[in-house]
Amino acid sequence: MSPYTSTGSARGPAWLASPPPATALEISSRRVAAVGVTGQGPGLAVSGYGTAPLPAGAVEPQLNGVNVHDPDALTSAIRAALESVTPRPKRVALVLPDTVAKVSLIRFEKVPARAADLEQLIRWQVRKAAPFNLEDAQLAWVPGIALDGGGREYIVTVARRDVIAAYERACEAAGVYAGLVDLASFNLMNTVLATAPPAPADWLLVHVGDDYATLAVVRGQDLVSFRNRGEAGADELADLTHQTAMYHEDRLGGGGFSRVVLAGAALRGGEAADGMRRRIEERLGAKVEPVDFRGTVPIRDRIAAAPDLLDALAPALGILLRERVA
Repeated sequence: MSPYTSTGSARGPAWLASPPPATALEISSRRVAAVGVTGQGPGLAVSGYGTAPLPAGAVEPQLNGVNVHDPDALTSAIRAALESVTPRPKRVALVLPDTVAKVSLIRFEKVPARAADLEQLIRWQVRKAAPFNLEDAQLAWVPGIALDGGGREYIVTVARRDVIAAYERACEAAGVYAGLVDLASFNLMNTVLATAPPAPADWLLVHVGDDYATLAVVRGQDLVSFRNRGEAGADELADLTHQTAMYHEDRLGGGGFSRVVLAGAALRGGEAADGMRRRIEERLGAKVEPVDFRGTVPIRDRIAAAPDLLDALAPALGILLRERVA
C-alpha cells in the first residue's frame, strides 16, 4: 500500500500519484459501480459503465474495523461491473465510502517553511483524535483556504492501512490494480467543480451514501466544512443541512449558499429522493439540484439517463475528471 500524495485544492487526497487511469470503480456497502472515459478536455465522454449489487453484509464500510467480510463476493461484483467497460482495464482509480477515513480541517496560523516540519505538526494534531495507531495508517493532506497573516488550513485524511488494503486485494483478485484511491464525497465535489460554472459564493454538497450522509461546504474550490453522520432519512437530513447552514453563517462568515447539490439520493428511489429534496428546500429556502455531468461529459449512445444512473456514476467519474479537467 502506497502512501498518500497531495493532489491539490478541495479535491481531496489520493493514495498514489500515477498517470491518470481511464476507468474508475466506486465500492459502497450495496454495490460496485464502474465507469470508463475516453478523450481529453472538451472531448471527454463516458465510454462505458456498469453496476453490480453486493450481498448484504459483504462490505461494511467503517473507520475502525473489518470492512470486507466476503472478499469473493466483492471480487465477483468488481468483475461484473467492469464487463461493460472496454477495453478491459488493467489499472483503475478506486473510490471508497467516506466512512472508511477520518477527515479533519486543521488550521495553522503560521506554516513551517520545511515540508518535514509541516508533516510533524499535522501528525501531532491528527494523533490526538485518531482512534488507531498512526503507524498503521495512511495519512494525507492538501492545502485548503489561505488565512490572514500567512496561515493556512489543511484538509487531512487518515485511514487504517489494512482497511484500504482489503479493498485493493479484491481489485487485484478481479484482475485490476487500484493505483489511485480516494473518498466518494471528495470526488462528487470534483464532478460538480469540473462540470458546472464556478459558484459565485459558497455552495453546499449533500451526499447521501448507502449508510451515511456527508455535508460539505465549498468556497470557490476550497473545502471549508466537512461533516459526516450516520444514515439519515428525509427529516434527519433536512435537520443536518439546517445545522450546517447555521454553522456556515455563524462560524464561517457565510451568507447563504449560492447552490445546493444533492447527490446519491436517487439511489434510494424516486419517492425517497423527492422527499429529501423537498425537505431540504423547505429548511434552507433554496433550490436543490441534482448532479448532472452530461453537459460536460456525455454518456455515449445515450440521450437520456435516469437520475439513479447519474448518481451511481458521479463519484467514480469525479476521480477521473480530477486528473483530466478539474
